[in-house]
Amino acid sequence: MLKHLKKIALAIIALPLLLTGILFLYEIFGMCVNHLATKSQTKRLTAVLEAEVPDVVLLEIYSETGNTSGTGNHVDCLSEVIFSTGMQQADLEKKLYQHYGYDEQGCFLSQTEEGYYRFYLNTSAPFADNIEGH
Repeated sequence: MLKHLKKIALAIIALPLLLTGILFLYEIFGMCVNHLATKSQTKRLTAVLEAEVPDVVLLEIYSETGNTSGTGNHVDCLSEVIFSTGMQQADLEKKLYQHYGYDEQGCFLSQTEEGYYRFYLNTSAPFADNIEGH
């Protein structure tokens, strides 16, 4: 009888530790998937630019995974590319917005003070409620 009580007590103590460990591993898995999604998004963005803009020169490629707005508990995948080209902004927008939905906050093309173009893409991460966004 005492042997059974010891096993029950051990299970009661071990269960919260086991569940905490599983939750921890799930959060780590989510972080890895989110970072891979950002890397893939940025790679696709640069590939689209190189395919659609014949004279593109990629000057700066930036990506970030996390809560990019600083508000709320969510995780974003942010990709930003600064590039130069001889194309006009209207022509660039036509080509790029075939691949990405323009919405003025999460996806847009703008011009920098130096005359370069900046393409900004911010999407929700696959594990948007991950600990990384808190």
